[in-house]
Amino acid sequence: MSIKSIIIDDERLARNELKKLLQEHPEINVIEEAVNAKEGIEKIEAYNPDLIFLDIQMPDKTGFDLLAELERAPRVIFTTAYDEYAFKAFEVNALDYLLKPIEPKRLNDAIHKVQLEIAKEKMEINGLNKNPLTDADQVFVKDGERCWFVKLAEVRLFESVGNYAKVYFGTNKPLVLKSLNALEERLDPKVFFRANRKHIINVKWIEKIEPYFNGGLLVELKGGEKIEVSRRQTVKFKEMMSF
Repeated sequence: MSIKSIIIDDERLARNELKKLLQEHPEINVIEEAVNAKEGIEKIEAYNPDLIFLDIQMPDKTGFDLLAELERAPRVIFTTAYDEYAFKAFEVNALDYLLKPIEPKRLNDAIHKVQLEIAKEKMEINGLNKNPLTDADQVFVKDGERCWFVKLAEVRLFESVGNYAKVYFGTNKPLVLKSLNALEERLDPKVFFRANRKHIINVKWIEKIEPYFNGGLLVELKGGEKIEVSRRQTVKFKEMMSF
């Protein structure tokens, strides 16, 4: 298993030290480096890595700012000299949080988490049904003690909540243990559209569309939810919805 990776850190010595440690892990293929958030975003979008090693404190923007600007965040391992950001790091769904100087044992543990995560996602995508789920399909949804058997046509919205996704149908909003990326792989893209990094909408539930900030759109669903379509996704949305 080759894991395409990018190191994003403004300190050259820190990047070199991490690359040196990663020589013990031939499965980690460092394809690029970036010295700030702007360059990091450009290289993530250009190379679509499986994993990024991300510093938090950088000159232009923080690592958290970088993640907020991405449509689809890759798997993230934070590398930082500061321990006060640990809680926030896991809120943004980071796989691990390594303090500099990085200990080889902690790096081993972090890479093991990445391998497990990739294996789990492959099983989710390949293990059930290789054909996309359409709005005619029914799915089993379980949240705690409550269970539903829901037709996907009734689901108007999926919302990312860390490692979980909130499923909106009727008055129900149960949480399922699936990432938004994993759901997107299974759903029919002609019906379920990735509006932004946190939401997938059912286009058949759209009530109203209006222009929004920075060239994006604001979509109102029949359930009352208002979802922003990011500028980049707006281009794809218009292509998909036009003649």
